[in-house]
Amino acid sequence: MAEPTIYETTTRRAPAIEAAQETYLDLLMKQAGQAPTAAQLTAMGPQVAGQNVLTQAAQQAAATQSGLGTLQFDPTTGAVTGVGAGTGIAGYQPFLQQAQAYSGPQAYQDFMSPYQQEVINTTLAEFDRQKQIQQQNLSAGAIRAGAFGSGREGVQRAEFDALSGMNRAALQAQLLQQGFGQAQTAAGTAFGQQQQLASLQPSLVATGIQQLGGAGTSNLAYQQAVLDAQRGQEQLLYQEPYTRLGILGSGIASQVSGSPTMSTVTQQGGQTPGALSQAITSAAGAYGLGSLFG
Repeated sequence: MAEPTIYETTTRRAPAIEAAQETYLDLLMKQAGQAPTAAQLTAMGPQVAGQNVLTQAAQQAAATQSGLGTLQFDPTTGAVTGVGAGTGIAGYQPFLQQAQAYSGPQAYQDFMSPYQQEVINTTLAEFDRQKQIQQQNLSAGAIRAGAFGSGREGVQRAEFDALSGMNRAALQAQLLQQGFGQAQTAAGTAFGQQQQLASLQPSLVATGIQQLGGAGTSNLAYQQAVLDAQRGQEQLLYQEPYTRLGILGSGIASQVSGSPTMSTVTQQGGQTPGALSQAITSAAGAYGLGSLFG
């Protein structure tokens, strides 16, 4: 009995397609085998912008306002790492302390006029001069009345001296009271001024801190945007070869679907296939069995 004939059919793409596929696989394996370096991983990883000098100035101003000392900043990140010994006195406290000094019972003394005693002495001296003139007029009147040296003149002189003494004391007291009142008013004014300064100082400092902080925030956002852009650039550089490989792979795939195939029939044993058999096999490979027998 004759041995059955066995045929092996090998279907292959066009040589150009096969070569392109082999080249693509070689390039892909080579690129995939190149691990990123530590520097590349760092550059492609997320990064946080450090604190800038504007933000640090705002933080230092806030610390100083609160009575804290000099802040220490990390040289790499710019974050606060420590606080020095401060006074413990807030920025507005000196004004409150001065206001307290102007509120005591002796506060007026700092506002007494240094010329008050001179004013009093000059005023009393003028009073005494006018008294002497009046005494002379009194004596002249007694002489004209023929009562000079009499008891009547003595009574008039005594009454005049008593009244003059009272008026002089009243004038001196009035001058002293006037100086004291003016000093009290000045002390009260100074007390109010210190209170206003104690209220104004924190608001001014807060405005400065807010302005510095706002400028620092804007600068920080810009620095972060720069870091993010650099990170994106590093990622693009790293992904660029894979992008080109993807384009190449897509191009090869698009060509494979429409490219013809070539089938080779190899006899494993028995008789050599006839011409009709070879024609059927080649046609099936080129056009598909469905189109042949459709």
